Amino acid sequence: MARVKRGVTSHAKHKKTLKAAKGFHGRRKNTIRAAKAAVDRSMQYAYRDRKNKKRTFRALWIQRLNAAVREHGLTYSRFIDGLGKAGIEVDRKVLSEMAIHEPAAFAAYVERAKASAPVLAAAA
Repeated sequence: MARVKRGVTSHAKHKKTLKAAKGFHGRRKNTIRAAKAAVDRSMQYAYRDRKNKKRTFRALWIQRLNAAVREHGLTYSRFIDGLGKAGIEVDRKVLSEMAIHEPAAFAAYVERAKASAPVLAAAA
């Protein structure tokens, strides 16, 4: 019976791992044992940080909105509450971009939010 040579698959796996380790420092880029550990860990970090990226950007949009809305005499929470009561469904990313690039259109949203909550309009 002929013996089975198993090198092809192993070499392909090693090549794939070393390609993923490109740009790493020291032995982590060219020794399969160190590279495999480093690549596995990097994939975990990448997965985790794809989730964290969403969290971070949402926080940034909220900070931008709060700053933009305060110029019009409202707070972020009252602005979002007013938009909800007015039935306006625009996400925070779009509102943030609008506050930066189209202040007039954003001001219209702020006015709608103020008008939809008459208690807020009286307090402000």
